[in-house]
Amino acid sequence: MREKFKGGLAALALALVASTCVLAPSVAGASGQVPLNLDNEQGMEWACSFNPFLPTSSPYSVGVTYETLDFIDALQNAKVTPWLASADAWSNNDKTLTFTIRSGVKWTDGKPFSAADVAYTFNLLKKYPALDSNAVWSVLSSVKQVGSDKVVFNFSTSAVPYFYYVADQVPIVPEHIWSKIANPVTDPISSPVGTGGYIMSKCTPQNIQWTSNPHYWQPGLAQVKTVNMPAFLSNNTANEYLATGQSQYGAQFIPNIKSYYVDKKAGNSYWFPPVANVSLFPNLTVAGLSDVAVRQAISYGIDRAAVSKIGEYGYEPAASQTGIVAPTFSSWSSSTAMKSAGSGYDPAKAKALLKADGYKLDSSGVYAKNGKQLAFTVITNGGYSDWIASMQVLSTQLAKIGIKITVDPIASSNFYADVYAGKFQLAYNVETGGPSPFYEFRQWLYSKNSAPIGQAAASNWERYNSPAVDKLLNQYGATTNVATQHSIMNQLQTIMVQQAPVIPVLEEVDWFQYNTKEFSGFPTAKNPFAQPALYNEPDWGVVLLHLKPLS
Repeated sequence: MREKFKGGLAALALALVASTCVLAPSVAGASGQVPLNLDNEQGMEWACSFNPFLPTSSPYSVGVTYETLDFIDALQNAKVTPWLASADAWSNNDKTLTFTIRSGVKWTDGKPFSAADVAYTFNLLKKYPALDSNAVWSVLSSVKQVGSDKVVFNFSTSAVPYFYYVADQVPIVPEHIWSKIANPVTDPISSPVGTGGYIMSKCTPQNIQWTSNPHYWQPGLAQVKTVNMPAFLSNNTANEYLATGQSQYGAQFIPNIKSYYVDKKAGNSYWFPPVANVSLFPNLTVAGLSDVAVRQAISYGIDRAAVSKIGEYGYEPAASQTGIVAPTFSSWSSSTAMKSAGSGYDPAKAKALLKADGYKLDSSGVYAKNGKQLAFTVITNGGYSDWIASMQVLSTQLAKIGIKITVDPIASSNFYADVYAGKFQLAYNVETGGPSPFYEFRQWLYSKNSAPIGQAAASNWERYNSPAVDKLLNQYGATTNVATQHSIMNQLQTIMVQQAPVIPVLEEVDWFQYNTKEFSGFPTAKNPFAQPALYNEPDWGVVLLHLKPLS
């Protein structure tokens, strides 16, 4: 998303190649329009595969190329905008959801989009569970086309809260193309065909380029003709590219943002709405980290305010072990769980928990039991300088309570592969949220989102498995009663405090920088029509649709 790559002269050379490969942004193209250059530093070059169901490639295709049935804005109380579906209706005690599929939409290869494509897409996820990243088939029982323009979703239980996953988080793909792909889990998708406002026109490891879809079904949108997304391996070069106006739309951490970015060029602005948590994921299959007392001690041993100040310049606030992001979701906060969590930072309590659990300080000042030290490695994205700095602060803090942490900032592609496969002891990363805290909790804790060690898990990377928690999450998904939902979330917050299966460290904000001199229409705090960061899907595609060139 944003930061720094470590590794000598070779890495620096690669970073310079990646940061200077794009066309000069101030030069108008054949359309007479200045291209929009995005700044979405990921610490790696592009693989040029656009499978919308896989976490390694979906951020560069969902919303911009592939679209969903509806668009749900988490920043506006889950406001629903009909998209590929023109209408929807619940029936059968909220166990049946019927979508009316929009007419007049075409795929970017000119073929007509239809209800058959929608039914095909969802049944594709059933056939290939590895593509079902949100486990929608854990609650679906069937998806069938009815008539020419209806698709009927039957659920095993009342399922209104799952509307977000079904309507907003499953990109629709064309049956006439995907039915011919031998293995949609592993085969690369190099020439994506969607219904979106932009067509992926060219991809190299250094740059992805999109051109506006001249036949887009929403007239008046997708007015920006050319969009580039250069690859950056270093946040230093990416930040300079953004601050000097070579990019007009960015999504990354910038130190000293006022002096470095805002004051550097007229029109430079930013907005950082808090949306989820950046968390420490303990691998629950690892000895020591499988111990609840150890995880609790780690949580109490982290001075989150200091991590925020040093690692993130205060841009990302300290998180709560309850998991509730404030102020966005403050109304969901459990007073009982908050009281149980206490002040959050309590090194004396951390040491007391370890001593009560049978750990003793050894000669090196590290707690150990049965000859086994509490010594772990935390992996983080080597391309994100703020994450590296945050973990270095955390390592120093935990050393003070007798837990040894070694920070390992690894290359981005290796980092994500290891996180998904569970090949880590501790990992510092972020999962997506949604229009209420339920969705992030479900990503964290739902066992059906996970996978055995060695197999890719879409979420629940720590491999948490609790039938009782699964039951609570299923109960939430089966009710529309607000009081019941709050009661369930209160229980889940207490479990987060008592078991610490995931350890929130900071509240993740949407990193969002923009320049208003060449383009207008960006979301703002006064007009939050989508989450603004370039790694939110399908939101970033919606933002692109609404941007307008000023020349």
